[in-house]
Amino acid sequence: MLLHKELKLGDLDVTIIDFKTSGDVLPKHVHDETNVHITIVCDGKIKAYSPDWEVEAISGQIVDFRVGQPHEIMALENDTRIINIVKKYSKSN
Repeated sequence: MLLHKELKLGDLDVTIIDFKTSGDVLPKHVHDETNVHITIVCDGKIKAYSPDWEVEAISGQIVDFRVGQPHEIMALENDTRIINIVKKYSKSN
């Protein structure tokens, strides 16, 4: 089960995601240049993956996603927490 909390901090959109159980998955999705994000692992351990790559990260590490890179995020430990940070870009930026 995933729990989400969203915050708006100026140009930043912040989503705190709690994975209660190892194996919980944030479903596959993709971002364009206006909403690509970094993921900070706050507690626990995750695996971020796509058909052609995967990376594991533990508390304190950051996963930096590229524009157009489809991915899923899976908790590898109970009570894992991540923070996704998106800097919103307008056409004028």
